[in-house]
Amino acid sequence: MHYIFIVNGREDKAALREEIAQQIAALPDAISHEIYATTGPGDATRFVREYASNTDEMTCFVACGGDGTIGEVASGLVGATGKCFAVLAFGTGNDFVKYYPGRDFCSVADLVAGTPTTIDILKVNDRYSVNVTNFGFDSIVGSVGGKLAAKGVKNPYRLGIVAAILAGRFNRISVSADGEKLGGRKLLLCTLANCHYVGGEFFCAPKAQNDDGLIDVCLLRAMTLAGFLSILPVYTAGQHLDNPKFADKVIYRQARHIDISAPKTIQLCLDGEMYAGQEFAVDILPKAVTLIVPQGKKE
Repeated sequence: MHYIFIVNGREDKAALREEIAQQIAALPDAISHEIYATTGPGDATRFVREYASNTDEMTCFVACGGDGTIGEVASGLVGATGKCFAVLAFGTGNDFVKYYPGRDFCSVADLVAGTPTTIDILKVNDRYSVNVTNFGFDSIVGSVGGKLAAKGVKNPYRLGIVAAILAGRFNRISVSADGEKLGGRKLLLCTLANCHYVGGEFFCAPKAQNDDGLIDVCLLRAMTLAGFLSILPVYTAGQHLDNPKFADKVIYRQARHIDISAPKTIQLCLDGEMYAGQEFAVDILPKAVTLIVPQGKKE
């Protein structure tokens, strides 16, 4: 197996690249490897896609960063054969790896000794999402929080909530799941989940399985500020799907195809990366990519 460690090429990430190199050097047995420094947004997807299409060698692309980097690397692998990806979770939120509690996603040694598993991925128009695609209130939180995180601000997504409370509680977005129209003309937020967490701490999809061939859809209807403040801690804890108090506010489905439309341009948040448009078709691609899950458990 040849390992390619994909790391952000920014100057402020030099220490991370050095840490990865030191972990590789400390392995008891040498591995075939290289470190690739990305040049900007989208470069990881381009690199993985081009590299995978031009070699027959068994290759593992290691996403060294947060959910955006993971999403880019996984996107580049769709359709590739004999290739897989792994994660060194050195990002801000690291939502994707929370699906595997206790696993050490910061250890190169555990990664090399890990186990491959095939997982689903979401196809959103011509792009992909391996963790969660969210929009409405959530995408405003993601947009603001992502910008603040890039500046090193503490608790960036909590500050994003403040901005969304002011501008994102009544969103004119239409959502259909396998042909069934969900909700009315306005919604608070909607998540299309392959895994469990979004925004660093929100347990948005407690029932999601990333290898069942289904999208977990959770739509929260538009509501008053008092209603929002009431449901927020329940939603954060992942208790919103089965709480009878909020049965009239929460719509939950599992589906294979989602249609999204809006009268004006909206932002979808794909694994933390923003994607603008008015019409979106979302499909689940069952077992489309292979992930190496680290061995063992973190105490």
